[in-house]
Amino acid sequence: MNTTKILTIVFGITSVLLAIYLYSSINSSIEETKRIAQMEQDIIDKLMMIRDAQIAYQAVNSQYTSDWDQLLNFVDSGSFYLTERTETIITLDYGADSTYVQIDTLGTVAVKDSIFNSAKFPNFQLADLPYVPGVEPPTKFDMWADKINKSGVLVDVVEVKNPKPINPDRDEESEYNTRKPLRFGSRTSVTTAGNWE
Repeated sequence: MNTTKILTIVFGITSVLLAIYLYSSINSSIEETKRIAQMEQDIIDKLMMIRDAQIAYQAVNSQYTSDWDQLLNFVDSGSFYLTERTETIITLDYGADSTYVQIDTLGTVAVKDSIFNSAKFPNFQLADLPYVPGVEPPTKFDMWADKINKSGVLVDVVEVKNPKPINPDRDEESEYNTRKPLRFGSRTSVTTAGNWE
């Protein structure tokens, strides 16, 4: 064999190995991006469940809670009142209108059946609600609730966030809210919006 054939074979094998390496690294990067996107979607789904539970808790108890046991007990055994509101408008003698409002309580419905029914959340497991999906060891979401002063009025606020971001690009110190760990609510403003929305 002459030198040209040997170099051709060596360069041919090297180019095939390089092509395999490049394909493998690009493919693994794409697969990792898909894995992170799927895991973040699972976390968003769980945050939406927690948000629904917190909003229901606040509607019944006039405040949010930062205690997982209270929230879980509420979802498990709490209930809403079903009410019917009727308004009657009465025209007074001098032409003005007066409104009479009557609110009747029709009954109650369980929180678990109304908010977490199988049609809306088919895979709902109450015991798993506090835990970030896909994280080992099991880690609970950070949940904070309190009252803050807004223009001289005390208002209820809540924030629930993922303490262990799956995406390495998410950082608590980021100046963009959409690049912070997945969360909903705020410690400084009255909102229950998620930073993924």
